[in-house]
Amino acid sequence: MVVEVCSFFGVYLLYCTNPRYHGRVYVGFTVNPERRIGQHNAGKRRGGAWKTSGRGPWDMVLIIHGFPSDVAALRFEWAWQHPHASRRLTHVTRRTSKERQFDFHLRVLAHMLRTAPWCRLPLTIRWLKQEYHRDFPLGLEPPLHMPVAFGQVRAVKGTKRARPESSEELPTTPKHCSVCLKSFQDGEDDDTPLRCFHASCSMAAHIICLAQTFLQKEPDQFLPIEGQCPGCKNHVLWGDLIRHHKGCYGDLEADPTSSQEHWADELSREGVNRNMSQDNSSSSMEDDLEILEVGMALS
Repeated sequence: MVVEVCSFFGVYLLYCTNPRYHGRVYVGFTVNPERRIGQHNAGKRRGGAWKTSGRGPWDMVLIIHGFPSDVAALRFEWAWQHPHASRRLTHVTRRTSKERQFDFHLRVLAHMLRTAPWCRLPLTIRWLKQEYHRDFPLGLEPPLHMPVAFGQVRAVKGTKRARPESSEELPTTPKHCSVCLKSFQDGEDDDTPLRCFHASCSMAAHIICLAQTFLQKEPDQFLPIEGQCPGCKNHVLWGDLIRHHKGCYGDLEADPTSSQEHWADELSREGVNRNMSQDNSSSSMEDDLEILEVGMALS
């Protein structure tokens, strides 16, 4: 089964199967995984990266998705490509002579998923080709709200919301936010309420209202991870709520207690320079960008 995800931002790992370059890897960013792997294997004249051109075929074996914006995904891509230049990954030891590129990149990834600010994002770790799957090292497992999934993923345009199979399943359209009690604005995508995924719960709220409610015990944070539904009082994960909002809550084969992937609003963001060269020399700018990204994702 191919999982369809809207507003897709992903960072992937390629593995070279060419006998001459066998074992080489490449980290990249994409908004369309199916198209991107074709470009890599077609060469730089067809949109592929110069580092992969003429060295294929390549397999796209792993992708991390669920980023709130292209900016957040591109910053993750750069840090994964240059772990020893990132001030957030100074604790990651360098690759040993006996360590394969593939294993080293997985070790770096394991550290990144447990390092701020990425550790709070409801990301999905998706193995696109199960034969390449590796377990994370002991003690470096991803946070519980980041599920490990298997199978292909497809980026789709627009907002893919769940459609009931029958008219009996049609939910009642809420009129007011369960948190602030203000009315929802009809016809405005930005004001589409966030609903609880429990069948018996009628909770609906503005995303920013519910996020602030979830963060009452963590006032210094911008990104919720979990909280109590103000309607049914069940303990829920933020990623699950957003995934249900996007209409793909049941697409992931994972532990139902873990969160799922895409939680951000559809944001129109400016691109960033993917060839940053001085990460650790601009720490204050990096912090400001992270705060801006998170604040916009919750607005």
